[in-house]
Amino acid sequence: MASVPRPDTATRILDIAERLVQIHGFNAFSYADIAAELHIRKASLHHHFPTKAALGRALIVRYQERFVDALAAIHRTGTDERTKLKQYAQLYGKVLRKQRMCLCGVLAADFETLPRPMREGVLGFFNANEKWLTRVLEEGRAAKTLRFDGPAPSIAAFLVSSLEGAMLLARSYGKTSRFEAVVDKLLGDLAPA
Repeated sequence: MASVPRPDTATRILDIAERLVQIHGFNAFSYADIAAELHIRKASLHHHFPTKAALGRALIVRYQERFVDALAAIHRTGTDERTKLKQYAQLYGKVLRKQRMCLCGVLAADFETLPRPMREGVLGFFNANEKWLTRVLEEGRAAKTLRFDGPAPSIAAFLVSSLEGAMLLARSYGKTSRFEAVVDKLLGDLAPA
């Protein structure tokens, strides 16, 4: 029986840091927390990520790459735009069901305390999401599978903001049903008449 290769140290550091940020926030964990969980010295962490800011930037890059890949996979399904929006919302729901928050949503709460490269990364994540949503919304409007008033970029920004906020409150109440109700309302409001 072949053994499953163990992730390299840098990947394990990123995995643990991502979980800690999604649960506690960026400013609420330290290298000592990661080192203790990995049973390594803090110096080993600094070898891979010289500063916490470098670690944070790497987290954002990896998270955005994975999210953009998920968006591309949704787009390749060839399903109608309402289904694509539902699948998009399910990406958030999947994170919430793990008792976590969207990484960049949590980082947005700490935005003013983040180093500039991390702030730029957070905004890049949201911009990529809004761009993808704008495309889906415009395609849906043209195909008459979605109905909405106003420019698609404004609706895209509204959707991202609504989902991030819904996650926050659902987590606070410990009820994913609150998130699901918001998703149902958002998608219902976009349904053609």
